[in-house]
Amino acid sequence: MAHDEGAAKVAELVDDAQICMMTTMTSDGRHVSRPMGLQDVEFDGDLWFFTYDDSDKARQISEHEQVNVGFSDQKQSAWTSVSGRAEVVHDRQKAEELWSPLMKTWFPDGLETPGLALIKVHAESAEYWESSSSKVVRLIGAARAAVTGDPDTFPATNETVEL
Repeated sequence: MAHDEGAAKVAELVDDAQICMMTTMTSDGRHVSRPMGLQDVEFDGDLWFFTYDDSDKARQISEHEQVNVGFSDQKQSAWTSVSGRAEVVHDRQKAEELWSPLMKTWFPDGLETPGLALIKVHAESAEYWESSSSKVVRLIGAARAAVTGDPDTFPATNETVEL
């Protein structure tokens, strides 16, 4: 798959899923994941999220910039894992661009919420798995793979994309 085609496919899958699990590393080397709502995907490879600048994840990113962001879109039978470098950003113009009224649930004073910040993930690579959204097709494919002993006959695509 060509780079541009692969990046476009990752962008499509990520945009469709929207909710993800972001994994960071603690100072003692443990991985911690938490649900996050994606605000924007610029597939030059950047993912954007709102946060508080004094949150655990912001502190962890300042110590270990490597993160993983995992997306699951079970409705479409697609899963995407994005690895990259994260940074905490204070950019009022970008925050205004990304803001939605739903964000007031977590940031009650809106864009004036003290400590409001953004996390920008510079995606370096992604891996995705996608299969037919038809349960019947997946069931038949699973049966075929089991009978033949060949998991490659399962109707799914798995690609790794360097971004």
